[in-house]
Amino acid sequence: MTSQNLNKFSLPKHVHFIGICGTGMSALALAFHKKGIKVTGSDRGFYPPVSTSLEQEGISFYAGWHPEKMLENAMPDLVVVGTSSGSGNPETKVAKEKGIEILSDAEVRGKFFAKENSILAAGTWGKTTSTALLSHILKNLDKKPSYMIGGVPIDMDAAELVTGPPAGGWSVIEADEYKSGPEDTKAKFDYIPVTHLLLSGVSWDHMDVYPTEDSYFVAFIRLIERVPKNGLVVACIDHPGVRRVLGHARARVVTYGKQPSADYQYVKIAQSPLGLRFGIVREREAYAIESDLFGDFQAENITGCFAMAREIGLSPKEVLMAITDFKGIRRRLEKRFESKNVTVIDDIAHSPDKARATLRTLRAIYPSHKIIAVFEPNIGSRSAEAATKYTDAFSAADIVIIPQLTKLKIDPEAITKPLEGHDLTQLIARGHSAVQYIPKDDKLVEQITSLAAGPLSESDEVVIVFLGSHSFRQMIEQVVEKLKVERAVTL
Repeated sequence: MTSQNLNKFSLPKHVHFIGICGTGMSALALAFHKKGIKVTGSDRGFYPPVSTSLEQEGISFYAGWHPEKMLENAMPDLVVVGTSSGSGNPETKVAKEKGIEILSDAEVRGKFFAKENSILAAGTWGKTTSTALLSHILKNLDKKPSYMIGGVPIDMDAAELVTGPPAGGWSVIEADEYKSGPEDTKAKFDYIPVTHLLLSGVSWDHMDVYPTEDSYFVAFIRLIERVPKNGLVVACIDHPGVRRVLGHARARVVTYGKQPSADYQYVKIAQSPLGLRFGIVREREAYAIESDLFGDFQAENITGCFAMAREIGLSPKEVLMAITDFKGIRRRLEKRFESKNVTVIDDIAHSPDKARATLRTLRAIYPSHKIIAVFEPNIGSRSAEAATKYTDAFSAADIVIIPQLTKLKIDPEAITKPLEGHDLTQLIARGHSAVQYIPKDDKLVEQITSLAAGPLSESDEVVIVFLGSHSFRQMIEQVVEKLKVERAVTL
């Protein structure tokens, strides 16, 4: 797809989502629903906050794969297939037999959401927050963007489909490097047109899709080469992986980061449990940034978004105001509970690299606290190839707890099976003296609550952090409710 034929489409009347409870899939479903399109869906299981959002909007969905339910009232004219729906999904099979148009969520982003000026936020980390913040900035400055965020923002929709000729024709889309479908190993961002690229970092991830580091970097090289000569690449120069791919850019490159050589340098970070304060320096210009976001790594994300906004001609004063107003993303160091000496945090850090970064951030913010980490990796971080990544990944935590690991996305036909909970526990224990495997959810909740409410909390302050891409099967909510009752504290 090229910029010349963007948005040359008619909207479908009925869309069925196979795997509707994925974060990105639900965002697309809600965006179509709010355009007056009939939306239905199916999935293996349903978890808040996604399931709650779908229910509140009156979207019809059901558990399991049932072609007869998909066709029950009327045949959809578009079926969107989620990555984790499985290669032999019976609903997908029937859709093919009926000649219904079938697209992946990445193809939907490219076909319906990408505009003439298409900003993609990509990278191993930071892309969800960056997509949300850029979308927030453009909305606040009345650019009326179409956008799609692979997370749940606190104070805005996760996706919005703008049709018609909005001023400037802008879109902001999260561009994931993960595979596009059950049988399609191409990166999702391969299907999305790009004129402007915000690249946060590149570090080998998703080993289930990219078996070698080189194969992972080839995907990003392919992305950066697609940005046209008259386009723009805004990239974080601090990261070696970014520097490794930047030489392939044909477009103008603007850099940001801590390094003095960066075009936009962020300086003098002050962080606390209340948020961030820092400065951005650009040539002879200096800007003071105030944000409620949690964690010093957000200074990098904010600087990248500021640089992109500034380079596309937006007013620095108005951009700074939008940054201050931005409330962030759920499950990105989201504070779920706080009392005098216990804090519960939810974070999507689903790989050892991301867990390491999150825990180090928390250690900097809470230097004297006891940090208890509950960790569930994504399927790619449960491969044998990922084992070396776990060295010292949890050194900033005092206690590490591994729950029963999810069975989602496991290929039953794979020769090599992913690490299970007891395997992961033994692996982490090589470099950490306090690692526990608690496969029963109720026992895990009881253990954490006991640690927070027992004698430990009388003398120590405690941070409980849940790290992983899944919902932890309501364990976070159960821990929070128990702590609220025991301490008679309401958030």
